[in-house]
Amino acid sequence: MEHRQSYVLRTVEERKVHLVRLWFCDVLGQLKSVAISPVELEAAFEDGIQFDGSAIDGFSRVQESDVLAMPDASSFQLMAWGDGEVSARLFCDLVNLDGTPFEGDPRQVLKRNLARAREAGFTLMCAPEVEFFYLASDDPSRAPEPLDNASYFDLTTKDVSSDIRRATIQRLEATGIPVEYSFHEDAPSQHEIDLRYTDALTMADNVMTFRQVVKQVANELGVYATFMPKPIEGAFGSGMHTQVSLFEGDVNAFHDPGDEFGLSKVGKCFIAGLLHHAREITAITNQTVNSYKRLIAGYEAPVHVCWARNNESALVRLPAPKKGKESSTRIEFRSPDPACNPYLAFAVMLAAGLKGVEEGYDLPPEATNNIYEMTPEERAAEGIGSLPQNLAEAVSAMEESELVAEALGEHVFDY
Repeated sequence: MEHRQSYVLRTVEERKVHLVRLWFCDVLGQLKSVAISPVELEAAFEDGIQFDGSAIDGFSRVQESDVLAMPDASSFQLMAWGDGEVSARLFCDLVNLDGTPFEGDPRQVLKRNLARAREAGFTLMCAPEVEFFYLASDDPSRAPEPLDNASYFDLTTKDVSSDIRRATIQRLEATGIPVEYSFHEDAPSQHEIDLRYTDALTMADNVMTFRQVVKQVANELGVYATFMPKPIEGAFGSGMHTQVSLFEGDVNAFHDPGDEFGLSKVGKCFIAGLLHHAREITAITNQTVNSYKRLIAGYEAPVHVCWARNNESALVRLPAPKKGKESSTRIEFRSPDPACNPYLAFAVMLAAGLKGVEEGYDLPPEATNNIYEMTPEERAAEGIGSLPQNLAEAVSAMEESELVAEALGEHVFDY
């Protein structure tokens, strides 16, 4: 860690950074920032930045309000802003004044669950596919106004949204966030940018940065970007399908070349865990009232709890690995939306999957039919349940969950 901090301090000096932004988020995933002068960074590494946690949703109670933001040197990144400012950002871990991890910090929640996975020999890798909308305005008195009428994979050379997305990708790459794919999605003015696979903590940091960059670039170009799951009635909603796998060292623990699906026992048990605990974790992966306007039949969003290889109506999908890259086996969890707190979402997904691995859950049969076209009786006969239909139902399911309570910790779970 001292070596990383030395590298950060040297880079800040050599690149003549004018401002260092220390980032963290509240329980609901709202990004928070404290800006400091570069000359204060060494002291921040040593002593942290003290602030009143009671002023932020989900953090300290008034009688125990002060917490420290400790910059994580491994998260250092130079930031490219439209005004040419040379600045940097570091994500912070929040700790109590005695140095113990603060239970209300979502980043600490994820780190605690990742540590538990490491004890079992696993590293969680993630690659989210983030969907969002560009709109002409954020004026709540007006109906949402898309910038184009294009649809899936359309090449919109005449639309301003193409230029915005291109500028956004350039900014992301300059900020150190690698992009794998980008394209126009199904709905008017809806876009998707897929982030390249990396470890879960780095990816959660990247998702937080991604949302800030997307909004910042849109604002600079005079439009509004939103990660609201369903901003336009009658159109497709925005999801954050997340591809995940577990690694044991450099070996993909989900891959088994001798299996008919190429899926190991660990992979099957992980899927079974996600399915078994899906209803319990939905309040975290889909945390807003609006989230459940997306999770309805007819718009390719998952509604029913099942898995499949090539079935877009399934909650968990097993994508076919590319030819020659069979060891890249991963699964796709399709319910999360881009308004979630990525630290908490990845934490409960990992907890559910690991529970399946630890307890040896049996994987249910693959759903080979279009689940939307099945009758409720047919789904019940095959043991296919449903996700919660609204936030109240999701919270009720979560309240009864020992798994979520353990994964989040008492402080965040109660909040």
